Amino acid sequence: MEWDRIRKRPDAGAGANLADYDAYAKTFSWEQARALLDGLPGGGLNIASEAVERHVKAGRGDKLALRWIGRDDRIRDFTYATLDAAVNRFANALAQRGIAKGDRIFSLLGRVPELYFAALGTLKNGSVFSPLFSAFGPEPIKARMSIGDARALITTEAFYRRKIEPWRKELAGLKYVFLIECSASLPPDTIDLAAAMAQASDSFETVRTVPEDMALLHFTSGTTGKPKGAVHVHEAVVAHNITGKLVLDLHADDIFWCTADPGWITGTSYGIISPLANGATMIVDQAEFDAERWYRILHDQKVTIWYTAPTAIRMLMKAGADVAKRFDLSNLRLMASVGEPLNPEAVIWGVEAFGKPFHDNWWQTETGGIMISNFLAMDVKPGSMGRPLPGITAGIVEHREGSEVREMTKPMVMGELALRPGWPSMMRAYLNEEARYKKSFVGGWYLTGDLAMRDSDGYYWFVGRADDVIKSSGHLIGPFEVESALMEHKAVAEAGVIGIPEPTAGEVVKAYVALKDGFEPSEALRKELLGHARQRLGPAVAPKDIAFRQNLPKTRSGKIMRRLLKARELGLPEGDISTLESEER
Repeated sequence: MEWDRIRKRPDAGAGANLADYDAYAKTFSWEQARALLDGLPGGGLNIASEAVERHVKAGRGDKLALRWIGRDDRIRDFTYATLDAAVNRFANALAQRGIAKGDRIFSLLGRVPELYFAALGTLKNGSVFSPLFSAFGPEPIKARMSIGDARALITTEAFYRRKIEPWRKELAGLKYVFLIECSASLPPDTIDLAAAMAQASDSFETVRTVPEDMALLHFTSGTTGKPKGAVHVHEAVVAHNITGKLVLDLHADDIFWCTADPGWITGTSYGIISPLANGATMIVDQAEFDAERWYRILHDQKVTIWYTAPTAIRMLMKAGADVAKRFDLSNLRLMASVGEPLNPEAVIWGVEAFGKPFHDNWWQTETGGIMISNFLAMDVKPGSMGRPLPGITAGIVEHREGSEVREMTKPMVMGELALRPGWPSMMRAYLNEEARYKKSFVGGWYLTGDLAMRDSDGYYWFVGRADDVIKSSGHLIGPFEVESALMEHKAVAEAGVIGIPEPTAGEVVKAYVALKDGFEPSEALRKELLGHARQRLGPAVAPKDIAFRQNLPKTRSGKIMRRLLKARELGLPEGDISTLESEER
């Protein structure tokens, strides 16, 4: 079944924070968005204060802020008041050791309560928080902490002994290591975090920070070259708060579940800051993906807003819609997706399995917050990223040599997706790489590196990363289009597409396919998929070859690593694969 668009439900605008996109966009200003926050005296602003403390001061301290579900199903609840007390204890543990405003604090933790204490306590102390992906090995951890000039680290004893201790002395600036899940005998020169917090006061005066003070340091999950440290400031909370309202439609009575790993920016911006700034209740699950467990959490916790990733959605699709139908998911108001563009088939499957579509949205580590979205009160066009956030000016541009940028105004013309700078969560720098940062801003635009198209309704359509686009016999082929067509076949769970060098055409398209349960690789199925793709896309765009894989290589944040597929196909160096999710090859 083909759906050009999924019409908004008649009641979609009822009670929504953004009930009429066009009307709201005409009157929106960032000054209005800033006015929704309390701020600090004298024009100050602090993310942690806006996320937790202001709710306590307003008399909402008894509201449930965070429900943590352990791997063993144990539950720990934190109200805004008890979360504030834990955050204060962590901030005091830092301050008592001379860790001050501007110092960089790194975390290497999974989804445990201490992660949330550390993130918010670091910010409340005026220090800079930088999360690391807990599955990193020693070298990517060392590289990022070296670039970031780490002053302190919070991790588990097991991680420390295996991943940090062998090289710790090489980082002269790393003065303090706080450990959780400690044994009776601590490693030398480490601190038991639980003991340190128990000895600290649960009262702490927020260190005065101003909007442009550095708050967050997020490393890109780039697949080649040196990791880039994107610098974000306290003013980013303005965007975190308003995007939570407008895109995720967060209200104070919502129960919100963001499944993103805390080692990536989504896990901080929308797994911590945005829901708390909006006064909602967050669900945090320590365990890794399991389809039945996820459905059970949605049911048991009566989740109303669910923010997940295309990879997870495709795994749920692979498990089948029948699993979902065993649970009462009627509390869900909005399901949203982020990480990489969501294939149309996955959007449509949401309607079939849940009775409502997934609302895809687009943003980057560098943008700090959601920039383009399929909003609740708009029709959803499956496969589209949606329309720009009010306050964001987006365009499709042709970037020529030097500083010349030409905006392309005709509908459905492919070019580079660009944004006019100036939104609150825009990165302020690549740490210690000024030239690299300046290259991102040309002719009054921030150039995203993503190729896209804009239709006559103002919806944006992802084509691919500029370096992923396949050039074949004069055609520019976006891998996402081919992958989406393959996923329409009943046997296909995931697809990854690359260009293979070919003397005559320049490049030809090759696809890698992971199959749904119940389907087995065969020559007959390969030919059937090739025919399906040719019928849907035409012979110039369809893949010339298909290979079956049990799983496709992806980053933990959900992006299919097409570069890695290509390197393996051509026998090229694989480059940095530190962000690679474990895979079966």
